[in-house]
Amino acid sequence: MFGPNTICIVGDAKSPQNDAVTHQYGRFSICFVVDKDSGNIITCSSTFAISLTNDFITTIFSNKSLTTDSEIIRAEVENRYFGASQKAIIVAFKDAQKKYNSIKKGIHVQVTE
Repeated sequence: MFGPNTICIVGDAKSPQNDAVTHQYGRFSICFVVDKDSGNIITCSSTFAISLTNDFITTIFSNKSLTTDSEIIRAEVENRYFGASQKAIIVAFKDAQKKYNSIKKGIHVQVTE
């Protein structure tokens, strides 16, 4: 399904206590499938309880760059997504960016459970 040059990076964030994500998963995560060389986001999936929300967020991130489209993505989330996890989406994206940058520098990314 995904080529050998793709990597999977999971960005994590706290979600609001009143959010269904917190009740179901305890935290908010977005899993990004990224082209390792370019940083282009192929697709993503998140821990939203409602599949339509996940599909909507996927449209915001797909075909954008983890490295160069930060402001575009932040603006789209702020102007198009009006759910309780709005801030958590941005924080999880930034977490994934940090992990990607570490991978590109050859730094081992510590995985925590």
